[in-house]
Amino acid sequence: MTNDLLDRPPVHALLGDGTTVCIRPVRPGDHERLRSFYEEMSPENLRLRFFAASRRSAAMAAERACAPARPGYGALLAEMRGRVIGLAEYDSGGEEDTAEISVAVADGVHHRGVGTLLVEHLVSAARANGITAFTADALGENHEVLRLFADLGLRTARHFDGPEVRCTIQLDQDDAYLSAVEERGRAADVASLQPLFRPDAVAVVGAGRRPGSVGRAILHHLKVGGFTRHLFAVNPAATAILGVPSHPSVSALPKTPALAVLAVPAAAVPATAEECGKAGVRALLVVTAGLDADQARALMAACRTDGMRLVGPNCLGISNTDPHVSLDATFAADHPRPGTAGVAVQSGGVGIALLDGLSRLGIGVSTFVSLGDKYDVSGNDMLQWWESDGRTDLALLHLESFGNPRAFSRTTRRVTRRMPVLTVDAGRTEAGRRAAASHTAAAATRTVTRRALFTQAGISATRSVGELLETAALLHSQPLPAGNGVAVVTNAGGIGVLAADACVEAGLALSSFGDELTHELKAVLPDGAAIGNPVDATAAVTEEQLSACVDRLMTYGGVDAVLVALVPTAVAEATGDDLVRAVTRVPGRRDRPVAVVRLEQGVPVTLLPASDGGTIPSYAEPQAVARALAHAARRAAWLSRPVGTVPELEGIDTRRAHAIAEEYLAVWPDGGWLDPRACAELLDCYGIPQIPWAWAETEEEAVLAARRLRGADGRVVLKAYWPGLVHKTEERAVHLDLQGDAQVRAGFRDFGTRFGDLLSGVMVQQLAARGTELFAGVVQDGVFGPLVLFGLGGTATEVLADHAARLAPLTDHDVHDLITSPRCAPLLFGSRGGRPVDLPGLEQLLLRLSRMASDLPQLAEADFNPVLATPGAVTVLDARLRLLPRRAQDPYLRRLR
Repeated sequence: MTNDLLDRPPVHALLGDGTTVCIRPVRPGDHERLRSFYEEMSPENLRLRFFAASRRSAAMAAERACAPARPGYGALLAEMRGRVIGLAEYDSGGEEDTAEISVAVADGVHHRGVGTLLVEHLVSAARANGITAFTADALGENHEVLRLFADLGLRTARHFDGPEVRCTIQLDQDDAYLSAVEERGRAADVASLQPLFRPDAVAVVGAGRRPGSVGRAILHHLKVGGFTRHLFAVNPAATAILGVPSHPSVSALPKTPALAVLAVPAAAVPATAEECGKAGVRALLVVTAGLDADQARALMAACRTDGMRLVGPNCLGISNTDPHVSLDATFAADHPRPGTAGVAVQSGGVGIALLDGLSRLGIGVSTFVSLGDKYDVSGNDMLQWWESDGRTDLALLHLESFGNPRAFSRTTRRVTRRMPVLTVDAGRTEAGRRAAASHTAAAATRTVTRRALFTQAGISATRSVGELLETAALLHSQPLPAGNGVAVVTNAGGIGVLAADACVEAGLALSSFGDELTHELKAVLPDGAAIGNPVDATAAVTEEQLSACVDRLMTYGGVDAVLVALVPTAVAEATGDDLVRAVTRVPGRRDRPVAVVRLEQGVPVTLLPASDGGTIPSYAEPQAVARALAHAARRAAWLSRPVGTVPELEGIDTRRAHAIAEEYLAVWPDGGWLDPRACAELLDCYGIPQIPWAWAETEEEAVLAARRLRGADGRVVLKAYWPGLVHKTEERAVHLDLQGDAQVRAGFRDFGTRFGDLLSGVMVQQLAARGTELFAGVVQDGVFGPLVLFGLGGTATEVLADHAARLAPLTDHDVHDLITSPRCAPLLFGSRGGRPVDLPGLEQLLLRLSRMASDLPQLAEADFNPVLATPGAVTVLDARLRLLPRRAQDPYLRRLR
């Protein structure tokens, strides 16, 4: 059994009360500190840990933890400001997959989650070393440690033997455990953000005496914005700035601020941050830009050493419009309007645009944060804050990077079931497709990866800030549609046609009207009205007539949303305002969205007051409302689906797969492409079906293999191989449809003549039957994790680019989406009277590929092309796998950036 725990770098994580600790492996040099850790324990704490109040046992425990590294043993400690406050150990005692665990926590820090956090990290380390279960002995009266094990979220069994309890803890990382870890992380995260968004005191460090400085602007915003708590300035050259008391340093303040705003030169940031930490400040907002690498490291070191959360640097600031706080620590031109939208951006310019747009719409902001360079506080933190603040019902994000996309995705999947989460899909274009060694790598652009994340997490991804605001207006004011059927009503035929086209182009459908509805609409509309979809009510329509038409459409079962396109005319008695009033007049409760298009409108989108006290969105262009309705329909469809599950798979040999990877990387430490035999062996570990084949290094071996493999028609295929060969067709390294020994010999000799010493050998395969050629693959992204791709295969796969992508591990819903999303999907389901392919077999192939990628962080790329799909089977005809020396990173382990 290996032990790579000592190679793990120290990480910082949050305790339940929001304070920060460092979790790291025990080193030999920690002996004195661990001995002090035990010596400072009370006799009662020692007795519960060692079953006796023995100082000798404590000394031996310190020696054991600091002994030289040995297989099957691992120890982690928690330290806060240099003091050891907790220790967790496991020891397998020579067992293959079981280890005994022990936990100790210092006096004075109980009930803060120290032991639980240590055990979570120890579980992750042990699982990486092949341990599948922990055992622990505890006194029956040690309620704290028994509760710790019981509340982990792992399957735990207890066996009572007199005063002692034997606990057995299974280390399976199932959804129950991840949910428990997630909930603990959410509570700790929210607690750590309290000093940032609900501080009892704020100090602005670097507020200037003369107008024009950023610090002075922030101080002004805080003062005139009505910040309800203590406010200070820090400037050694002033006793007051803008009427706010000023002090020479943070340490000289009469009250330690929970939040310090740093608007000092970049060179002064690290020392100022260190001073804040020593003074007991809990959070920093650093608006300063231009920190170099050394200054950045020093800033983060100060924050982590003293447990301060950090927003920035290089940011616009933060705001919390809660009237009990009224915190506006920004240097934007205006104060944000209080409301219910949470906003997190990396770009200050985008932040200003969103603040202005939300204020103009009347939606307003609950909490705003400009993340800037995002050293610490991230979009994931903000989602958890908004989920818990009791004020936010709409989340808007503009993120240029993701620190931990898999944790972000899991958080967002939970949050977006409570509120819409919208983002701008920034950076969609690329200067060119990167040079790639496989079809999979060529298809797995960062855009494809990011969109897979958004789709699986239920995020509404827009293409611009304008579209973000347009969609936010609809989701804020209207119920979600039950489907994608839209009815268009207009008083001018041309704009109605434009609106109908916009809906179809956005992926919506125009609802069909039954005879009964048609007769009813004719009865309420003017003579000459065209009762189709769109409904042309004509320029003569009155307010009453239009209102009756809209009300009837809003109750018709075949309509999921109503779009009313209006233009001002001089024909009818009703004015433009009258026709708008016909839409905003709500006779009863409406359970489906309605929106207005007015071409003469001076702003892209506005919210019109409705008679029931709500609002109705009005757009200047039909394309805008169509996009917003399409986002709403997709959100409704996502919410209507049950949460997907990762199916259990049979016939998986994970242990052997890890051994194959380790054996290969022991020979090729820099990694590379597996040879066909190792590749096939790895696929066998996951039950991935391959067409029968044999390896041949000589002409005679090729002939004998062909004789064994010939099917009913007696034909075989030869494929040349040498290390590094990926695109066989481009190299003309494939001979198809070979019959008889003579053709096999000729094909083998041709390879030898053209490729010479480069040739390592030849794969001899059965000639595959006819079917649909597909493509499946994986790319292991260093940030996003494994991405599974699927689509039309063959030699034109990159030209046609007909593929879909989802991040692993795949759920049953993800697999369904992968299969149905490409344009080639009708071929799989039996188009034009044909038989469908083996869909269960195709699902299994994708699930097993996902499992392989999730199990093996060393799997950099997997490329299956073609995959032959027929009504009877799904078979990989050609597979390439590339390994790199990578270690598993637990994406769900609680730690700060």
